[in-house]
Amino acid sequence: MIEISKKLLKIVGKTNAKYNLVNEGDRVLLALSGGKDSLTLAHILNHRRRVTPFKFDFLAVTIDYGMGEDLSVLKEHCIEHEIPHKVIKTDIYKTAQEKIRENSSFCSFFSRMRRGALYRVALEEGYTKLALGHHLDDAVESFFMNFLYNGALRSMAPIYRADNGILVIRPLIMVRERQLIDAAVKNFLPTITDDACPAMRFNIKMPHARASTKKLLHELEKENNKLFVSLKAAFEHIHESSFFDVKRLNR
Repeated sequence: MIEISKKLLKIVGKTNAKYNLVNEGDRVLLALSGGKDSLTLAHILNHRRRVTPFKFDFLAVTIDYGMGEDLSVLKEHCIEHEIPHKVIKTDIYKTAQEKIRENSSFCSFFSRMRRGALYRVALEEGYTKLALGHHLDDAVESFFMNFLYNGALRSMAPIYRADNGILVIRPLIMVRERQLIDAAVKNFLPTITDDACPAMRFNIKMPHARASTKKLLHELEKENNKLFVSLKAAFEHIHESSFFDVKRLNR
């Protein structure tokens, strides 16, 4: 039996209450890649569905890229733990072969294609919310990557509305990555690793920005063990008028 720590459940519960992520009558589509983050989130949502005083539905969806990947272990795990699950077959891998140039970046391409497939399923089957497994480390890394490489102050919101009307939610956004690693290891979750990423089959460059940012944050946290506590608080207390954006100046 899967045991999710009380601390982890408490963090997700407080995040849900603060940002109204999942409510009575919601139909939530979960993007289940099979990695530690999304698989742990599947178990958390399954647990909350049983214990919360309100009713909601959720369906875990795994995108099949069409490259012959073996998802049998993930399917069996979901059946064993009564997680509602569906595999959606696509031709994303074939499309990538036709469109991705040699030595080009791949992360944004596959992310857009995968997200598009998830949106399509949600709209076709009447799901109004899409749950993603991003955690606090993802949000902080995104902030620093935008800050250092893109000249923008931007991170990952706990909830936002996509152009197609679907609400995208991130129930794990206040959770540290190491907590999810611990949960996966403790419960022997059959996680799918990065080796299953379709991009690994292409002659393309690896995304150095995220790896460099992870390394930077690791070094900074060694010097200041309250770094992520401070950053999380900063993300909740934004003084827009103190920057240079003429539209946000207090005058």
